[in-house]
Amino acid sequence: MQADELKVPGAWVFTPRQFPDPRGVFLEWFKASVLEGAVGHPLTVKQANHSASSRGTLRGVHFADVPPGQAKYVYCTRGAVLDVVVDIRAGSPTFGVSDAVRLDDVDRRGIYLSEGLGHAFLALTDDANVTYLCSEPYNPTGEHGIHPLDPELGLPWPADVEPLLSEKDAAAPTLAQAQESGLLPSYDDCVRFYDRLRTGQ
Repeated sequence: MQADELKVPGAWVFTPRQFPDPRGVFLEWFKASVLEGAVGHPLTVKQANHSASSRGTLRGVHFADVPPGQAKYVYCTRGAVLDVVVDIRAGSPTFGVSDAVRLDDVDRRGIYLSEGLGHAFLALTDDANVTYLCSEPYNPTGEHGIHPLDPELGLPWPADVEPLLSEKDAAAPTLAQAQESGLLPSYDDCVRFYDRLRTGQ
């Protein structure tokens, strides 16, 4: 399995080695030792989520308060999605920077995003299935969103797919509004939290 850091510091894409034969294919879609080698600390899984989405479904941009935040390892088990990571950490040198990776059932890549980063994905196919491992369970009072169609973010959603948002995501603030209201995680708080994870303190 190969690990490559994305344009957003704290996010990596993992490309597995696949072993096809006449019966099908075998691969390791998650490997703790490879992730720990890239990230610098293990991923403690406290919740696993799964979504099935019709083409055009747009979920996100979601993030959680830090600490403890919610790191995610995202994998598409069926179909295809465009997965996007956004640096929304207030004070970050790369604040507002995003990166996108196609996750599908062909290349079978996975994405890891650290606590404090924003996450969204758009279903490119019908019945797109996504599974994600989470470092913390869902916390409704500590989880937030930014509007995924915010022009300031300029996320690279394909023009030929009509986005379908939940009422909650459609009502989410822009990045500027979220920053003005003090909703965004602090970059310094995130860095301190990452250091604690690496040192085990």
